[in-house]
Amino acid sequence: MELLELMKYRRSIRRYQDRQISREDMEKIIEAGTYAPNAGGGQRSIIVGIRNAELAEKIGRLNVARFDRSKLCGSYVSADQPSIIDDPTMKSGFYGAPAVCVVFAMKNFLYSIPDAFCCAENMVLMATELGISSCVIARGEETFSGEIGVALLKEWNIPENYIARCFVLLGYCEGEYPQPKSRKTQRSKIIE
Repeated sequence: MELLELMKYRRSIRRYQDRQISREDMEKIIEAGTYAPNAGGGQRSIIVGIRNAELAEKIGRLNVARFDRSKLCGSYVSADQPSIIDDPTMKSGFYGAPAVCVVFAMKNFLYSIPDAFCCAENMVLMATELGISSCVIARGEETFSGEIGVALLKEWNIPENYIARCFVLLGYCEGEYPQPKSRKTQRSKIIE
């Protein structure tokens, strides 16, 4: 598929089958993340791939535990692929995805957040090319701030000056693949 067509086809999936992705596919997705644009070519991001559905669910619950609804800008995402924004009774920010990649970046580095999200974008595009559904999830900073999260970071040997910036959920779409949303008008300009 041509790159622009791939971008147009990709969706944020929040309903997953109970079916794990292969290790080989996860390795390709992570590799794509390592080739993302990054400030000064510093390659500072660290990616941790998790192919354990039980652990992914545990982290997904940590992710939603400190969700601050007061900072939302809008209150509706999708009827086909509802989010915790749509349904406050959801207990996991990972929506049952059997695999997840955590993108870590340096805490006090000016370009930490853009580096991580560029990494995540490359990863979701690679996943789409492989026929794997995905979704980028924020709230990384809060997810590992409690006792359980800190213990996981220590177990994974994540340096103390690093922080989770985002997650890439991975799995296979449950049900129909969503149709594209229409594009809002007047979101772009070219000035010459």
